[in-house]
Amino acid sequence: MKLILRKVTVTPIRQNCTILSDPSGRAIVVDPGGESLRIAHETGGLHIEAILLTHGHLDHAGGAVDLKVLLTARQEGEVPVIGPLRDDLFLLERIEEQAASLGLNGMKSVIPDRFLEDGDILPLLGHEIEVAHVPGHTPGHVVFILRQAGLVIAGDTLFRGTVGRTDFPYGNEQQLLDGIRNRLFILPDDTVVLPGHGLPTTIGEERRCNPAFQR
Repeated sequence: MKLILRKVTVTPIRQNCTILSDPSGRAIVVDPGGESLRIAHETGGLHIEAILLTHGHLDHAGGAVDLKVLLTARQEGEVPVIGPLRDDLFLLERIEEQAASLGLNGMKSVIPDRFLEDGDILPLLGHEIEVAHVPGHTPGHVVFILRQAGLVIAGDTLFRGTVGRTDFPYGNEQQLLDGIRNRLFILPDDTVVLPGHGLPTTIGEERRCNPAFQR
């Protein structure tokens, strides 16, 4: 079943919030980092099955609480926040504190309705969305793989021409590179990668040309 993609770039950090929907109007929202009213407007006419989080950084999760409230009221049924791994709880709990230190308003700490585990399968949009744990940027970072659609929602793991930052106290460059090699680069070349920032790319392009893997 063909999926319809909408990208909404939110917050001063220019994070890509992804809205995926099917022709019947079912949809998911991935990484609502902020601007919840705008995201809710962009999902008008859609039935949101879940809000998914790739990791615990404020620019990816800071709008989840308000968006859940808005969507739950509109749909008259709870919209769950799902992911990432529990290893990122310490980041999710500190979103408001981190946002205040950066002068960012409207971001809220969030406790997901469900934490994920590596290998989980999420039956959403008529697809089986695979959960792959790819740590290194954050300890509990996950990537969502939609094999039928030839699509990866990569968060801050793999970008066009680069990889996610690992210069945090909890970051691990080798872990990140190994995770990308072992979990993402095994996918078909034409798999589209939707990163957390910047433009899309493909698995084949990054396997061949990404400077992080040419050393």
